[in-house]
Amino acid sequence: MTEHQQNILSWATKEDGHFRRLPSKFRNAIESGGEYPPEKGRYHLYICHACPWANRTAIVRKLKGLEEFVDVTAVSPLMAEKGWAFKKAADHEVPGSEDDPLYGYSNIREFYFKVNPEYDGRFTVPLLWDKKTESIVNNESAEIIRMFNTAFNEQLPADKAKLDLYPKELQKEIDGINEWVYDTVNNGVYKTGFATTQTAYEANIGPLFASLDRLEGILKGKDYLVGNTLTEADVRLFTTIVRFDPVYHGHFKCNYGQIRHNYPEINKWMKNLYWNNATFKDTTNFEHIKIHYYWSHKQINPTGIVPLGPKPNIEPL
Repeated sequence: MTEHQQNILSWATKEDGHFRRLPSKFRNAIESGGEYPPEKGRYHLYICHACPWANRTAIVRKLKGLEEFVDVTAVSPLMAEKGWAFKKAADHEVPGSEDDPLYGYSNIREFYFKVNPEYDGRFTVPLLWDKKTESIVNNESAEIIRMFNTAFNEQLPADKAKLDLYPKELQKEIDGINEWVYDTVNNGVYKTGFATTQTAYEANIGPLFASLDRLEGILKGKDYLVGNTLTEADVRLFTTIVRFDPVYHGHFKCNYGQIRHNYPEINKWMKNLYWNNATFKDTTNFEHIKIHYYWSHKQINPTGIVPLGPKPNIEPL
């Protein structure tokens, strides 16, 4: 077992205190004529409601109406030494956590070792599982949401098939925003929060808030990031921003400002998605979000105390 598997709750590099995210290792696709064709009921999605990367896939699954095509199971938000645990193996029960319906596994790691006993990566969610071949299709959220966006269109009702979160005419702009938002915001909060030296922390908090300033300007007078329509760029940003005030501001020390107090345009955009599109609200579980970060990250919060604020978790419109 590799060092980063043995120390599942240790993320930063010892040498310089910087957090460096490892790339996802399973990168196959659901596609017609491929190894994994778009068959109804064949695939199972494992997520954690607390995880922003997994949350992306839950949002797109619901937006596209794939509930009857891809089953989903949510693990416990309580991450311990063996990584993501199912309900029966968690330290204590958290409502909304589920057990594994396929094999009765205790931890997500068991899927990784099932397909490769010598697997040397991290045991992450989301995890898209193929029940037919008993293999991992993909564990990269950015790719899973694009699969969900188009792979099942021929089998969906017209209104769901028509929804395109990555339209061809906007792809260049979407890709451009995704690139810097991922580096400095989606992953930027982690690079800031998981830093173990002052130098590493200060090197990442500045770019994070510079990008929030940039997003504030982009969203001025707009409901969506790109064009005048909901795209994957909104989905990818939303899962970070909705966690910002409840978790990242305090727990990850991203405290130059709060979304609700310092970024009115971003705040309005987030609230519009949450309150006016049921999918965003229904797939956001603030209890799991706060419990996961504050309870699981003992190297940051050794007492495991979960704060009650902010109140409310998200402001009304």
